[in-house]
Amino acid sequence: MDAPIIRLDTIDSTNNYAMRLIDADTAQAGLTIVADEQTSGKGQRGNNWNDIPLQSLLMSIVVSPVHALSDQFAYNACVTSAIAAVLQNLCESVDVCIKWPNDVIMNDKKAGGVLIENVLRGSEWVYSIVGFGLNVRQEQFAPDLPNATSVYLQTGKLFDVVELGWQIRAAILEKVYSATSVSDIMKDYNENLYRRSEKQLFTDGTSVWGATIIQALSNGQLEVQQENGMFTRYTHGAISWKW
Repeated sequence: MDAPIIRLDTIDSTNNYAMRLIDADTAQAGLTIVADEQTSGKGQRGNNWNDIPLQSLLMSIVVSPVHALSDQFAYNACVTSAIAAVLQNLCESVDVCIKWPNDVIMNDKKAGGVLIENVLRGSEWVYSIVGFGLNVRQEQFAPDLPNATSVYLQTGKLFDVVELGWQIRAAILEKVYSATSVSDIMKDYNENLYRRSEKQLFTDGTSVWGATIIQALSNGQLEVQQENGMFTRYTHGAISWKW
């Protein structure tokens, strides 16, 4: 896609930068922001994304919607599936999965995450900002991040961050604009869903329980089967994952 690619040394957040360009009416579909460092990287539900300069892939891509607003989770599914596919192809010996709703998992540890912010003008959905961070070259993490990993730690290979970014960007744009049905998108996502058909511990902040992961739905909910056999659906934020 013929669109500007802006490379920055340091920025508060690539998503914020893309949003400022949209607000100034200087953005277009395919516009890509990539930074060596983020000082206020954004994660889901207001969490910060921690990164080390020149060690992580930090990128945001502006895309035009091709589905109905009610199917916006399909973008999340497209992006995470595209990233997982690129990594699985490059790291054949590593088990690459998607942890609901938006984390990239390599051998049971988190290597990256996706944050998509939708831009509406009135009732019109004009753009989505697809932001993601991927740990690429880190050799270690702080003790308070026991479940974090990097591509290097899982493969022993020091991939070029920029080159890996171009591969992932191309895969995301191809998948987003391939015009596959939402059902096909979700099928692909669920085939890569971490711990699908396995029992997982969850918490709602007051109690902890185990349930078997069944599938993610096109509205973004996670369907699980409780120990009593009942099926329950949860929205992101209503429950948390217990590692």
